[in-house]
Amino acid sequence: MPPLAQRLDTPDTSHTKEWLRYYQRVRAATETICAPLHIEDYMVQSMPDVSPPKWHIAHVSWFFEAFILKPYHPSYRTLDPAYDYLFNSYYETHGTPFPRPDRGMISRPTVDDVYRYRAHIDRAMEELLIDPPQEYLPEILHRLELGLPHEQQHQELLFMDIKHILAQNPLCPAYRDDLSPPPAHEVGELGWHAYPAGVRHIGHDETDKSFAYDNEMGRHRQFVEAFQIADRPVTNGEFLRFMEAGGYDKPDYWLSDGWATVKAEGWKAPLYWVERDGIWHHYTLGGLVPVDMNAPVCHVSFYEADAYAQWAGARLPTEAEWETVARDMPMQGNFVEQDHLQPVAIAPATSTEIPGQMFGDVWEWTGSAYRPYPGFRKLPGSLGEYNGKFMSGQMVLRGGCCATPADHIRATYRNFFPPHARWAFSGFRLAREACA
Repeated sequence: MPPLAQRLDTPDTSHTKEWLRYYQRVRAATETICAPLHIEDYMVQSMPDVSPPKWHIAHVSWFFEAFILKPYHPSYRTLDPAYDYLFNSYYETHGTPFPRPDRGMISRPTVDDVYRYRAHIDRAMEELLIDPPQEYLPEILHRLELGLPHEQQHQELLFMDIKHILAQNPLCPAYRDDLSPPPAHEVGELGWHAYPAGVRHIGHDETDKSFAYDNEMGRHRQFVEAFQIADRPVTNGEFLRFMEAGGYDKPDYWLSDGWATVKAEGWKAPLYWVERDGIWHHYTLGGLVPVDMNAPVCHVSFYEADAYAQWAGARLPTEAEWETVARDMPMQGNFVEQDHLQPVAIAPATSTEIPGQMFGDVWEWTGSAYRPYPGFRKLPGSLGEYNGKFMSGQMVLRGGCCATPADHIRATYRNFFPPHARWAFSGFRLAREACA
C-alpha cells in the first residue's frame, strides 16, 4: 500500500497517484494469475464453494463499480445493468445476489465480455483517481483501501478454486509447469517453545493507521494461561503416521460433527492425496507429484487438525496464543511471491529462539471460533456485510499461506472457514499446556 503519510489523513492529488499505481499493480496481479488458463477453465464450478475464475475476475470489478464508481464518479455509466445482479456475491442490502451454487451456469457474458468489463472499470477508476471530487476523496480512498485487499483475497481464492477445478480432471493437468521447485530439507523432531501466563493485548491497534479489516478491530486485554507451541507446523510425514495408526478409522479422536463428516465423505487422507503403487502422491498446481514428507500438511479441515492433535496428546492453539507468539516476529515466509504455490519444508533453523513458519506456507487452524472482539462495530451500510455476518459456525485461521501476497498479511489478520472446509491451503501446528 502507499506509505502511511500518503494514505488517508491528508489526501491530495499526489497521494491519489500513489493509490492509482497500487490499484494498477493489484489489478494486474489478478490477470497474471488467470493468464495460464484455457478458455474452458474459466467456466468450471467444481463444487458450490468454488467459483468459476470468470466470476472472480468480474466480481472484483463489480466491487469497485458498486461501492466507488456509482456513488462517486459523476459521469460513470455502467456497461451492463445486469452485471449488478450476476456479480454481487452476498451483499443483500445492496441487491439480490445471484445464487452462489449456480455461478457455473452463467455462460453469458463470455470471458471476453468479462475482460471488457474489467477494462471499462479500470478506465473509470483511473479517471476518478486522476481527478477525484475533493469533497468525497477521503471516502473514496477508504473504500479503495478495502477494495484492493478484497481483490487480493480473491487472488488467493483463484488459486484455491483453480486447483480444485483442475484436480477433478483424471489427467491431473498442471496449472503451470514452470513453478519454482520447492527446496528439499530434512525436518527434525518437533520442538516446543514456552510462553508464560499473562495479560496480552489482542487485535489491531487503532492508533496504528495501517490497514486492517473490521474483524481485527476491538483491541482488548485477554489473560492467556502459560502454554507451549510447536516450533513448526505438522508435516505430511507426521500426518501420515496418524493415518497409518488408523486415525481416520477410530472415533476416539474426533469431534462428533467431525466423525459424522468423515463417515459421510469417506475421508481417508488429506484432500488431493492419492496412493499409487504404494507411494502417496498429491495434486499440486504443478500437477501430481509425490508427497514431500517434510513439508507442512495441507488441505486438511479443522476436524482433521483437531483429531490429529487429540491423537498426538496435544491441542490446537487459541488465536490469542497464536497472536501472542507471532506479534513481534518478522513478516517472512513462503508467500505467493516465492512462486512455489505449495507449502515447502522448513529450512534448517538459524535460530531456535522463536517458532518457524508462522507466516506463509499454510493457513493455521486455531481452536478459536470466529466471533467478534469486544467493541466490534460493523462498517456502515452494505460494506458492513463484509465480515460481521459470518461470525457463526466458522473457525479462525492465522498466518497466511503459499498463495497469499506478502503485503496482505499481518499478525492480527483473522481468516475464517467452516470446520469441514479442506480446499483452502490450510494446515496446523500443535499447542499444549505449559505443564505438559
